[in-house]
Amino acid sequence: MFSKVVRNFGSLIYKKTFYNNFVSRRFFYESRNMKIGTHDGVFHCDEVLACYMLKLLPLYKDALIVRTRDTSKLDDCDIVVDVGAVFDHAKKRYDHHQREFNETLSSLRPELGDKFKIKLSSAGLVYTYYGEEVIKQLAPTNTSLNPSDLTVIYKKVYQNFIEEIDAIDNGVPIASEEPRYKIRTNLSSRVARLNPEWNSKQDINIDEVFKKAMALVSEEFLYTVNYFISVWLPARDYVRASLDSRFEVHKSGEIVEFKERFPWKEHLFDLEEEMNIGHEVKYVIFNDKPNSWRVQAVPVNPTSFVTRKPLHKSWWGVRDDILSEVAAIEGCIFCHSTGFIGGNTTRDGALKMAISSLEAEG
Repeated sequence: MFSKVVRNFGSLIYKKTFYNNFVSRRFFYESRNMKIGTHDGVFHCDEVLACYMLKLLPLYKDALIVRTRDTSKLDDCDIVVDVGAVFDHAKKRYDHHQREFNETLSSLRPELGDKFKIKLSSAGLVYTYYGEEVIKQLAPTNTSLNPSDLTVIYKKVYQNFIEEIDAIDNGVPIASEEPRYKIRTNLSSRVARLNPEWNSKQDINIDEVFKKAMALVSEEFLYTVNYFISVWLPARDYVRASLDSRFEVHKSGEIVEFKERFPWKEHLFDLEEEMNIGHEVKYVIFNDKPNSWRVQAVPVNPTSFVTRKPLHKSWWGVRDDILSEVAAIEGCIFCHSTGFIGGNTTRDGALKMAISSLEAEG
């Protein structure tokens, strides 16, 4: 029918202008009237985050959030999250509560690897399909992410933000044993606390509270994305260059030098795997501040206090001149009581501490 209308215009240029204006107005009209459906009642972090991410996208930025369990109203929505008992990407239905649902990021995006084993929540489902575009929308205006960097950031944001939301919403414990203490300050808990208490007498507009919850998750999500783009990613290139030049620091290739303190641990582990160099690196040395260098033993994983090879055991807990005498190295400042880090006033001294520890038995 639209083509018949166009043929009534004599000018090809006019027809093209009419078509472009029509599409532009039509897109604006659709965007203004899009509806994102989710359930009403008590809200949780996963659908709050899912709705927030969708509204970052141009198509849904002006969409109305419809909170209901009424099937007819949900059927009228353009996209539905966390309700409806249907997962169908083609139909834009993203619920995860149905018994047969067991999807993970790895099962839906196998090209990303098989390490993502946590069952997805509605937040994870939305991120699975729209995460790259969400990241592009939040990237600083002066930042251009190439496809490889975008994939790296996408996976890091999932591992360090979305996966936690997925796990908590699906009741996946953080450890197999009984935790030794409770964590009640995580994002999911803080979102949950925004719900009215059971005995509240106040007349509360729950939809307005839902918006407050979206504002809460937006702050932390934006920080996470910005951190990985603006802070974490530049450090990755620095670590790669340092790994490439590690044999210039010491012939063993087991000592890496950084010129300053920065977040290097995750990069080291990722790049060791990517560059297929195993767990060769035992120590890093870096300039901490003027007249202060650090020598740090590499942990067995980024968050562990157990190291691949601690500093020389005879140094543990020893400081200053006594440490310099015991180590036979000038300028020693300290060695931690567990041997995971030490200090020296000079680069040469820190390097000697690393070499001596590397050559020590045990």
